[in-house]
Amino acid sequence: MNKTHFLYLLFSFLLFSCNKKEDHLPRKTIGNINTISVVIDDQLWNGEIGESIRNKFASAVIGLEKEEPQFTINQYPAKLLEGFMTDSRTIIVVKKDTKTKFEIHKNQYASPQNVFHISGKTNGAILEIIEKNAPQIIRIIEETELAENQRIINQSLLNTKRVTSAFNIKLNVPTGYLYALQKPNFIWLKKEIISGNSSILIYQVPLHSIKNRSNLSANIIRNRDSIGKLYIFGTEPDSHMVTEEGYSPYHFKLKLEDKETYETKGTWKLKNDFMSGPFVNYAIVDPDNDRVLILEGFCYSPSKEERDLMHELESIIKSIKILKYTVANEPKMENKEF
Repeated sequence: MNKTHFLYLLFSFLLFSCNKKEDHLPRKTIGNINTISVVIDDQLWNGEIGESIRNKFASAVIGLEKEEPQFTINQYPAKLLEGFMTDSRTIIVVKKDTKTKFEIHKNQYASPQNVFHISGKTNGAILEIIEKNAPQIIRIIEETELAENQRIINQSLLNTKRVTSAFNIKLNVPTGYLYALQKPNFIWLKKEIISGNSSILIYQVPLHSIKNRSNLSANIIRNRDSIGKLYIFGTEPDSHMVTEEGYSPYHFKLKLEDKETYETKGTWKLKNDFMSGPFVNYAIVDPDNDRVLILEGFCYSPSKEERDLMHELESIIKSIKILKYTVANEPKMENKEF
C-alpha cells in the first residue's frame, strides 16, 4: 500500500468516525421562548382536561398592562408526536391509559428539553395529576426558559465595564442596549425596538433607606419614583416616570446571589404624558456593602406584546454576579436617599 492510498483510507476512517459521533449527539431544541407543545387527542383537549391545562399554563402574566398568557400553548394530536414538534423545549404528553402516572423525561428527543408524561384511566385521574403537579411543571419550564434566554443573550454581549466599575457587579447585557445616562450611583441602559423600547436601570441606595423602615414595599416604590423624577423624563413639560397608582404592584421575596431580594412588578406611567408600560424591580439587600442594589427593567411597547420583552429583562437582571470589593475597586457611594 502506497503512502497516498494509506492517507486516503485514514482520512475516510476519521470522517466516518466523526459522522457517527455526530449521529449520537442530541438535536438542539428550537422554538420561541415561553412556548409549550401539548400532545393530546382533540377529544380530551376540547373537554375538561384541555380546559384545566389552559387554566394552569396559559393564565395571565401578572404585572402586564395587557392580558397575555404565561406560556403560549400549541396543541397536537398524539399521532403527530414526530418530526419538528419533538424539537420543542417543553412537551406535555397527555393520554388515557391503563396506568395512572406522571413522569419527567429530560432531553428525550432533543436538548435542552423537558417532556412531561401524564396518563390515567379516567379523566378524573388525569385532572388530579395535573392539579398536583402543575406548580412543579411550571417551575421547571420557567428555569429552562430563563436559561435559554440567557444563552441567547450571551451570544453577543455589550461591554459592561462601566457597570462593573460603578457597582462592582457583572451583568450580561446583549448588544443592542446602549448607555442612555450615567450619574453617580445610577446607570440607564436602553434598547430601541420597532414598537418602542426596553430599559434597564441600575442604582444603589444606603441600606437604611429601605431596610430599617416600617413599610418596605412602600419604600421601594418611593425610591423608584424618586429615581423617575430625577432621570426619566417625557417630552411634555413636567413629565416624568411614576408608579401607576391604579394598579397595585405585586411583591415577592426571593434570593439573588444568595442575598435577600425583593421583587416588585407593576405598571409605570409618565406623569402628564400618555406613555406607560410594565416594570419589574429587584431590590437586593447587600449588608456587606451597606447598600441596597436595585436593578429594574421596564418597557414601552404599545403595539406589541410585552411578555417576552419583560422576560428578556428578567433574564438579564438574573445574570447578575456581585463581585468582592477590594481597596482598589471599592466604589464611592453618596450617602443620600433619592
